Amino acid sequence: MISMLYKRLVNTLETRRLPARARDAMRADRSPPADDPGVETAVTAAIAWLTRAQDSSASADGGVARHYSVVDGWAPSYPETTGYVVPTLLDYAQRSGSSALRERARRMLDWLVSIQFPEGGFQGGVIGATPCVPVTFNTGQILLGLAAGTSEFGDRYRDAMRRAASWLARTQDADGCWRQHRTPFASPSDKAYETHVSWGLLEAARVDASEEFASAAKRNVRWALTNQHDNGWFENNCLTEPQHPLTHTIGYVLRGVVEAYRYFGDEEFLAASLRTADGVLGALRDDGFLPGRLDRQWRGTVRWACLTGTVQIAHCWLLLYRATGNSRYRDAAFAANAFVRRTIAVTGDGNLQGGVRGSWPIDGDYGRFEYLNWAAKFFIDANLLEEEVRTATPRRGPAR
Repeated sequence: MISMLYKRLVNTLETRRLPARARDAMRADRSPPADDPGVETAVTAAIAWLTRAQDSSASADGGVARHYSVVDGWAPSYPETTGYVVPTLLDYAQRSGSSALRERARRMLDWLVSIQFPEGGFQGGVIGATPCVPVTFNTGQILLGLAAGTSEFGDRYRDAMRRAASWLARTQDADGCWRQHRTPFASPSDKAYETHVSWGLLEAARVDASEEFASAAKRNVRWALTNQHDNGWFENNCLTEPQHPLTHTIGYVLRGVVEAYRYFGDEEFLAASLRTADGVLGALRDDGFLPGRLDRQWRGTVRWACLTGTVQIAHCWLLLYRATGNSRYRDAAFAANAFVRRTIAVTGDGNLQGGVRGSWPIDGDYGRFEYLNWAAKFFIDANLLEEEVRTATPRRGPAR
């Protein structure tokens, strides 16, 4: 009782020290989210927000600002997430015919290539963070952008892609886990969610037809599955709290396993994906709200949503709907995407318009008071796939 009262007192004092715009955001999020603006309007706004994040980065280098904070404004560029923003911009540029977005993606790639370590890896953290050392996870995410850039622009980015992928394959442990180059910005432990690194290797393998890259990806996914419980929940799958991981890292691990199925067509990977997808289904509310942390029984342990994780998992549900035709996944994804769309401002303050909060309410513990560039990226991806699903019949089986 005393500890709860103390926590409330601390929270009250912290709230009083916040700037007015942060307090206003907290008050606004105490009400239910607004009306759904629809996929097209929300995606258009989110794309525009990403362009502002590139233009407004505190480091002004061609990368994308890590976030906009209602407490202290725009952050420096974040190499990791700039890397996987690239394929989103290129995809939307192709859909819309926008040469300006294509050139923005090229600027991001040129900046990333300029900061690559000679051995092929990339740093963790935002630009300027210390220590500045090569990190497995961040390299794998940037590899997604380098693969997309090589596919779009040709050999201009092929060498950087090969060096990043070769470094990942070379530094992998024999059991498939990566332990040599862990991030200095999270707990030093094994990470099941590095299947998202494997996805980067698979995209490089698609572009370069490399058995080495694909084999390294498969080894890692098989290792990750040794951490999966019978009900689909993963051990060793969070930045800070592995007993109740974020839906963000659940989304990472699930996407990596789904992509392994899509590449290899291995039924083991599909079965593992479905176990996790089914587990998360049980935590989704009818209105699309998904608690931001889930325990090993798939019960929510917090009262806020990690919006990044919500749309990541929605995307995976849609991919699995296409693979299986199971309408439960489609309907869950539609509900989850709609919930997040309802949190998006499509008018008003330009710094917020089209941005996606780290948490809803905004004072939740993930990306507290921040609009995150990777939240916008995954939001766009999930909603564009929803639009495709709504206008097409489901495809069954792996898509190479």
